[in-house]
Amino acid sequence: MANHEFDYDLVVRGATLAGPAEVFEADLGVRDGVIAAVGRGLRRGRDEIDAKGLVVTPGGLDPHCHIEEPSEGGGVQEESFSSGSAAALAGGTTSFICFVPQWKGHPIAATATGYEASARASRADYSFHQIITDPTPAVLEEEVPALVARGIRSLKVFLTYDPLRLTDGQFLEVLATARRLGAFVTVHCENYDAIGWRIRALLEAGLTDPLQHAWARPPVVEREATHRAIALAELVDQPIQVFHVSCDEAAEEIARARARGVKVWGETCPQYLTLSTDDLAKPDFEGAKVVCSPALRAPGEAERIWARIREGTLDVVSSDHCGFSFATAKRDPGSSGYGQGGAKARPDGMPAFNAIPNGVPGIETRLPVLFSAGVSAGRIDLPTFVRLTSTNAARLFGLAGRKGTLAPGADADLVLWNPDAERTLTNADLHHAIDYTPWEGMRLKGLPVMTIRRGEVAVRDGQVLAAPGSGRFLARGPYALATPSGRVPDGFDAAARRG
Repeated sequence: MANHEFDYDLVVRGATLAGPAEVFEADLGVRDGVIAAVGRGLRRGRDEIDAKGLVVTPGGLDPHCHIEEPSEGGGVQEESFSSGSAAALAGGTTSFICFVPQWKGHPIAATATGYEASARASRADYSFHQIITDPTPAVLEEEVPALVARGIRSLKVFLTYDPLRLTDGQFLEVLATARRLGAFVTVHCENYDAIGWRIRALLEAGLTDPLQHAWARPPVVEREATHRAIALAELVDQPIQVFHVSCDEAAEEIARARARGVKVWGETCPQYLTLSTDDLAKPDFEGAKVVCSPALRAPGEAERIWARIREGTLDVVSSDHCGFSFATAKRDPGSSGYGQGGAKARPDGMPAFNAIPNGVPGIETRLPVLFSAGVSAGRIDLPTFVRLTSTNAARLFGLAGRKGTLAPGADADLVLWNPDAERTLTNADLHHAIDYTPWEGMRLKGLPVMTIRRGEVAVRDGQVLAAPGSGRFLARGPYALATPSGRVPDGFDAAARRG
């Protein structure tokens, strides 16, 4: 709290401030956890940080990560809210949005209460997406409205995976419900039946390596489902975001729809910008470390995704952090309660590709990898980096003005970067609970040296100072971006009539 001796609780002096639209040198003053002033020669702060030579960006907002998520089989992901949020902060992410699960045949309440209680151990600020796997009338008409009223204003649906996937009819009902409630919908887009058909053929042919994970889910299955999801959202007039776009074919569907005025956005992840099927093909089962869905693509596809970022078709980079340790869950899916436990279809005793739990850890490495491969490598500039890592996600998920900006009135979430610092990325230096990183040995240029969350130093020189439980739940109210466009086929609004 500022007092009569000091005008600010904290002043960050002489920094190069990088916002979503411009880069300039200035001081930044913080009072009561929010940004109070930006300018040159600010008056004294109780605490002061000399940031000359450093770049200051808004704290990262990761809108897509799986943390301490329980499975219906009894497993719980090994990344806890305490460890996952420590990792987030160490990598420059001050807020994240994770997922409340729903299991088929069960109400949302069966998992929501316990999961939300677990989240209170977070060191970073957090919010939730609600996964919908069983959209019964009770879920859509009673439980989802109550969630939205509490500030959980985004829904997640899967078009693939047993037992998560929705039929097209169920997806339409979720879209219509979201539209009536002013909620946002996010979608995992892959064709369930096509993937199953390919998996069966691959297994019958004795092709079981991690590389065949990509063969089972080629770009066409992502492109088709992306086209279908957009078409159904356009039919209902409900804004959506396509999660984790991995290939140019899917991005093209988003670009075409946006050109028609459809309210659809696309997200990608660092793994699709820096890794490839070469990583899936590594020997000694190492490829299992990068089994995720959609799958990694052929060498060269990443540059097409970078191009889609520069043109604005893909405007958010999340981590899709979903960690399963290599020594345990990736090798023995049954040990985690995820995947097909006990499936030993390979001569070496390792599970076949379709039994390996899907996911890679990345909540701590998201920003440093993107800064290095993007800003330092000259693929994107600093304002684009800021938009990709915080500002655009804040707009999409109802946090604009609070997160993702250095403007006065916003939460004082800041990351101080040394743009010239270099180090080799190694898992031993990370704070997550997972026993590997897909970017082991990557040479990074541009490193976060301090993370400030709501005006308090949360990480300094790699040491996490924020205590478990110091994060806050981010309730999200109504916002314009989640509203429909007002265009429906033939002027007949089926969603409104069903409401």
